[in-house]
Amino acid sequence: MATREREVDNADRMSEHEALMWSIEKDPWLNPSGGSIVLLDQPVDPARFMRQMRAGIARTPRLYQRAVPGFGRISTPAWVPDAEFDINAHIREVVLPGPGTDRQLLDLAAQLYSEPLDRTRPLWRFVLISGLEGGRGALWAIIHHSVADGIGQMRMAEMYQDLERDAPPAPEVDLEQVIDDAVAAHQAKESGGNTADSVMSTLRHSASHLARRQWGIGRRMAGEVALWPADPRRINDTVGIAVDTFKAAARQLSPSSERSPASPLWSDRSRHRHLEWVRVDVDELKTAGKALGGSINDAFMAGLVEAVHRYHVEHGTPIESTNTSFVLSTRSDGKAGGNSFTPVPLTLPAGPMSPGERVAAVVNATAEAKDEAQRTGGMTGLSGVANLLPISVVTQAARSAAHHIDFATSNLRGAPIPLYCAGAKVLATVAMGPVAGTGANITAMSYDGAFDMGIFVDPEAITDPTAFAANVEASFADLIAAGSSVQQSATKKTATKKKTAKKKTATKKTAATKTAATEKSTTS
Repeated sequence: MATREREVDNADRMSEHEALMWSIEKDPWLNPSGGSIVLLDQPVDPARFMRQMRAGIARTPRLYQRAVPGFGRISTPAWVPDAEFDINAHIREVVLPGPGTDRQLLDLAAQLYSEPLDRTRPLWRFVLISGLEGGRGALWAIIHHSVADGIGQMRMAEMYQDLERDAPPAPEVDLEQVIDDAVAAHQAKESGGNTADSVMSTLRHSASHLARRQWGIGRRMAGEVALWPADPRRINDTVGIAVDTFKAAARQLSPSSERSPASPLWSDRSRHRHLEWVRVDVDELKTAGKALGGSINDAFMAGLVEAVHRYHVEHGTPIESTNTSFVLSTRSDGKAGGNSFTPVPLTLPAGPMSPGERVAAVVNATAEAKDEAQRTGGMTGLSGVANLLPISVVTQAARSAAHHIDFATSNLRGAPIPLYCAGAKVLATVAMGPVAGTGANITAMSYDGAFDMGIFVDPEAITDPTAFAANVEASFADLIAAGSSVQQSATKKTATKKKTAKKKTATKKTAATKTAATEKSTTS
């Protein structure tokens, strides 16, 4: 039985944001998809996993739908049931050759990621892996970013996750009939003149979509203008927000000359990928972040910047700052699938610093970056503008922007309890976030007391990824130790204060007792 059955995203068309990620992939360097490798204590039961997936796919139309381009680029692509859907084209099995080490597994994961998804089919693929040392297994997965963001993918994964090893099997589902019914419903809709594949319907939708896209800001402005007489202060606020929105879009779509220089050591780019994995204790990292004046997210970013600093020093190229980005979730529902996020770029100091100073720098910089992203609407404004431009212009601008990002980050919160997959216990999940023209993507996943960092790098940029992973491991160990030291010092001070206060109270009581005794003696 799956961990939870969620409402799913059933929109007929891609959002502006999803359409941008669909289109931008025409430049292979900008592949926006995210993958993962789930390490298991034993291989999954293939028949049981397939049964779970059939039941899950039946409840999640996006997994049996393919993307159909809109009219030109005026309207966004539509989601249409795939009449030729074949689950075996999306799920396959692989045996890892001996000895089956973790290094072999991570290399296989990176290799599988390099194989592009078939854009004529539903945009996902799973690989069941056996042959690992110690009788372990693994599950490799990729879902196109136009289908779901990181949180959406985690929620979709609940369809094949269980809370116990011997959970009841998923119900038998006639998936083929479900899809046939969906195809028939789509064809009936088409014959009624209201579908994405109908030329006239597409033209009508395209025209109305273009009007909504171009006049959306105008309508919002008009609504604000109507409120100006009642509150004149809104004039400056409204104009400021509009100007900031256009400026933010322009900055993202134009060459990044205004940004701080990217790392001179990580300047090369390629389509090659290399995966490393670093694990720390999630509670220790959270405690350290709090002790040093930040959150677990701040500690995560601070640890990475320290690793970047150390790597550059070790390679004889110290830097003063590093350009990075983090993901700001805008999700407000509990749906599986879909996209609700904004990537937020920021520049952080990368010179020598103590862990406390590093965390403080992150706290200050991210607060400002979040404020700007929320003020300007983030990807919402950018995607609407970008989707009106020729693909070549957008990909060139995206490459330029990505080239100025040394590393991208994301932090996903997983289950705090053990999970199971078709009879196998989940040991860890190593994420492969989209590198997409940056030097690396480091995506963290917390799960059952652990904080696993998938360090997915472009090896042309970071030519010694093993050394960088070692820098990450050492940096986080030092940050956690520093946080523990601060916490112990604070605890000792608190204990001393309590002890002193207790002594003062006892002294006062003793003095009061003596005074009372003296008064009593005098009275007698």
